[in-house]
Amino acid sequence: MSVVEKVRDLSPQEYLEGELRAEVKREYVAGQVYAMVGGSRAHNTIAGNLFAALRNHLRGRPCQVFIADMKVRTADAFFYPDVVVACDPGDRHEYYLERPALVIEVLSPSTEARDTLDKRITYQAISSLEDYVLVAQHKAEVRIYRRLDSGWELDTCTGTDTVRLNSVGLEIPVATIYESV
Repeated sequence: MSVVEKVRDLSPQEYLEGELRAEVKREYVAGQVYAMVGGSRAHNTIAGNLFAALRNHLRGRPCQVFIADMKVRTADAFFYPDVVVACDPGDRHEYYLERPALVIEVLSPSTEARDTLDKRITYQAISSLEDYVLVAQHKAEVRIYRRLDSGWELDTCTGTDTVRLNSVGLEIPVATIYESV
C-alpha cells in the first residue's frame, strides 16, 4: 500500500525564519519554496555593472540599491531580484522590501520564461514599482517595462542605445551594462 504525503505550505513567517538558516537561497511562492541556482560569469558581471552604475548615481540621495541578496515581497511571494532599488523611507524591513521603485532581473535560460511572464506580472502589481528591467546575458538586449498613467510600456534597447530608467533618473548606455562580458 502506498502512502501519499501532502507537503505542508509554509507561512511567510516560517519561510523568513528558514531563510536565516538556509544554506542556499530560496524563493517563496504561495506557501512553497524553490531553491535558486547560481549565476554565470556573464550574469554576475552584468548585475555588478548595473549595481555600480546605480550606486554611483544614487550616492547622496534617499534611494538605496541592493544586489542579489535582498528579497522583494509581493502579495504571496518573496523573490530575490538581481538588482533592486528602494526609495520609500518607510520600507525598512531588514530582509525584504515591499515598495521597490526599480527591479532588474538578468535573464538566464532557466529563468527567462518565469522572469518574463510570471514574475513580471507579480512585480507589476506593486504600486511603487516604476521600472521592471529584463537584461539578456547572451546578447546585448535590455527590455524596460515602464509604468505610465495609462498602463505599462515596453521599450527594448540594443547595441548603441541608451537605457532610460525613469524610476531613478538614470540613463546608461547598453555598452556600459555589458562591459567586460
